[in-house]
Amino acid sequence: MNKNNFLYKNECFKIIGSCMAVHSELGCGFHEAVYQEALEYEFEVNSIAFQRESKIDINYKEKLLHKNYMADFLCFDEIHAAHILNYLKATKKKVGSLINFGTNSLQYKPFTF
Repeated sequence: MNKNNFLYKNECFKIIGSCMAVHSELGCGFHEAVYQEALEYEFEVNSIAFQRESKIDINYKEKLLHKNYMADFLCFDEIHAAHILNYLKATKKKVGSLINFGTNSLQYKPFTF
């Protein structure tokens, strides 16, 4: 991925910066819900538009599936959650990041579709 052509570069940097702040403060070892609540706080203080546990629509061959599927966070109207490639493909979003708070150093990987 060419960093000069990175899609939603500023928004992604703000999101990753918030994740780094949470990981720096809490470290690893907490349940996912703790990180979600802390990350929600960081998004709020950093003016990052987000929805927590946001329902996402999944289409299969032009048919909308009816089960409620949830993304952990939807930021700047883009997905930022686990199962990122499937979510991106199914929702036709363009960019997302997979975040892992469960290690000594924050792990994150941006994805584009």
